[in-house]
Amino acid sequence: MQILFIADPLESFKIYKDTTFAMMREAQRRGHTLAVCEPRHVSWVRGGQVSAQVRHITLTGETDAWFAVQSDGIAALAGFDAVLMRKDPPFDSEYFYATHMLEQAEREGARVFNKPRALRDHPEKLAIMEFPQFIGPTLVTRDAAEIKKFHAEHRDIILKPLDGMGGMGIFRVREDGLNLGSIIETLNRDGAQSVMVQKFLPAIAEGDKRVLIVGGKPVPFCLARIPQGGEVRGNLAAGGKGVAQPLSARDLEIAESLGPILLERGLLLAGVDVIGDSVTEINVTSPTCFQEIFDQTGCDVASLFIDALEAAANS
Repeated sequence: MQILFIADPLESFKIYKDTTFAMMREAQRRGHTLAVCEPRHVSWVRGGQVSAQVRHITLTGETDAWFAVQSDGIAALAGFDAVLMRKDPPFDSEYFYATHMLEQAEREGARVFNKPRALRDHPEKLAIMEFPQFIGPTLVTRDAAEIKKFHAEHRDIILKPLDGMGGMGIFRVREDGLNLGSIIETLNRDGAQSVMVQKFLPAIAEGDKRVLIVGGKPVPFCLARIPQGGEVRGNLAAGGKGVAQPLSARDLEIAESLGPILLERGLLLAGVDVIGDSVTEINVTSPTCFQEIFDQTGCDVASLFIDALEAAANS
C-alpha cells in the first residue's frame, strides 16, 4: 500500500516514543511505501481534487537522521491507498477545516483513517457524556453558579477546558473551595467558554489508564499514567510515569462495549482514558502509547494497528 501520514513536522518527532513513528516503522517493515505532509500542505483548487505537497520517505534505522526523502511533489489524496490523519490536538478551527477537506477527498475516493466526519463529530472530552454508565459524576456548562453547585454536592472536583490536551488547564478544587471562583473565571472566560467539571476520582493515584481500541477490539495491555510528586495529573506530558499493565475486568468491559460503536462510526483507532472504573476521555485525533506498551510488555500494538489498517483499506 501507499500510505500518506498527515502529521506534525517530522523534525519535531521524538521517535523513541512517538506512535506515528511506530506505525511508519511497521508499515515499512511490511513493504508499504510512506509519504508525509502537514495539514497546512493540503489544498483544494476549483475543479480539482484535494491534493497536498507531500514527501515520499524511507526510514533509515538511525536515531538522528531517522528518515530520508526520496522525492517530493503534489499528489492527490485519492491516489493513496490509505490516508492517516495523525495531527496532534488542539482541535482548533484549522483542524476543523482540515476535516472538511479530507471529507471531500473521501468523496473523490480517498480512504481516510480516522474518518474526518468521525473526528469532527466526536469531541474527545464531550464524547464521554454519551455513555453515562461508564463515567463518574460530570457536568458540562458555562454557568459559574452551576459549577459552584456541583462543587457543593461533590466537595472535591476537577475542572478542565473542553479543548485541552496533555493535561493542560486541569485544576483540582478540594472541599475548602479555595480559588474556585478564580479558576471558573479563568476557564469559562466570563461565560464565553464551556467547562467540564468532574468529581475527583481518588483512583488517579493508581494511574490514568490509556486503553487502546484498534479495529473495534481492545489491545490486551493499557498504559497507566501515574501522577508524580504533587501532581494530580497523570498525563505523560505533565510528568506522569507510564506503567503498562493488563486490562482489568472493568477495562475490558468498557473497551468491548465501546469498540464496536466507535468502529462503526469510522474510528479505526481510539484511546479510552479510564481512572478506576470510570471513563474520563475518548481520544480519537492521535491516540498514543504504542511504544511504551511494546517496550514494557512486548505487545506489538503497531502491528495490530497495521493489521487493522490493511483490512480496512482493502474492504
